[in-house]
Amino acid sequence: MFEKERATAVAAVLRAASICEQVRAGFSAHDAHEKDDRSPVTIADFAAQAIIIDMIESMYPKDEIVGEEDADLLKGTDGTMLGEAVLDVLVTAIPGIQMDRLVHLLERGDGRGGKGKRFWTLDPIDGTKGFIRGDQYAIALALIEDGEVVLGVLGCPALPVNGLNEDGQVRGVLLDAAQGDTQVLMRSIADPQDVQSVRARSAVELSEAVFCESVEKAHTAQSRSSRIAEDLGVQASPVQIDSQCKYAVVARGDADVYLRLPAKKGYTEKIWDHAAGAFLVEHAGGQVTDMDGKALDFSQGRELTQNRGIVATGGGLQGLVLEAVIRTKPSA
Repeated sequence: MFEKERATAVAAVLRAASICEQVRAGFSAHDAHEKDDRSPVTIADFAAQAIIIDMIESMYPKDEIVGEEDADLLKGTDGTMLGEAVLDVLVTAIPGIQMDRLVHLLERGDGRGGKGKRFWTLDPIDGTKGFIRGDQYAIALALIEDGEVVLGVLGCPALPVNGLNEDGQVRGVLLDAAQGDTQVLMRSIADPQDVQSVRARSAVELSEAVFCESVEKAHTAQSRSSRIAEDLGVQASPVQIDSQCKYAVVARGDADVYLRLPAKKGYTEKIWDHAAGAFLVEHAGGQVTDMDGKALDFSQGRELTQNRGIVATGGGLQGLVLEAVIRTKPSA
């Protein structure tokens, strides 16, 4: 099932990864811009979203797309230089592209999602701060049908191919999986024909469990994550890593627990931040729920309004970690 969609998604993410690395090779701090919510965005975010949507639209023109970015910063005179910089990056990836086409592609990502629909959700660069500082980031694409993720692709252009020790290693992997196929495949971005099957770790002793957490402290309640690890008797130091690469390292067995606990009251997770990664972990034999043990509900639009936080594990640890989440609940 979904063989054609999977092939399209893999090809699109590979092309976007190539462009993102091209941009990063010549990146400077002046190339970062600030959105209305004060989060950063770069020409690579816009270029990657345009490339992926262009490919999806050409193959599946009726499909809705729920993307993170929009064209607001590119509109008007203030956005002219930014738009031209994006077009310069895209000149070989989308031959003949003009500003009106670029704006159209970005605005095609304004889908609302919801129940009873087939739609794609896309984060062209998850972990933009990691991208900017030269660390990890991910390109995340998922297909959702009637609220259920049926296809997930996660490109991690800076993640080492073999484990987390980066010394002398080739970097850049893409993980993909689809409903109807029991395997999660991982391929080298440098050599996409180099493909292997990966699985989450199983039967892990709690003392040996590896937690991974965000580099950015604002993204999750890290002090509570530390208390949970201590409560469980975990002895290993946590792995700090940006973006949905955390899902990737759990899915391929480099880490066992990923917690994203609300850092501020009322925060709601966005579907593009979790659809692809959560699907890959579950397909690889792990488990993903919210912090209340509820399945993630991707039928509610652009946000996970029915969920609080994220708990993703391999190693059969889900129940034990959820119990620790309850035990470390902050006092009112």
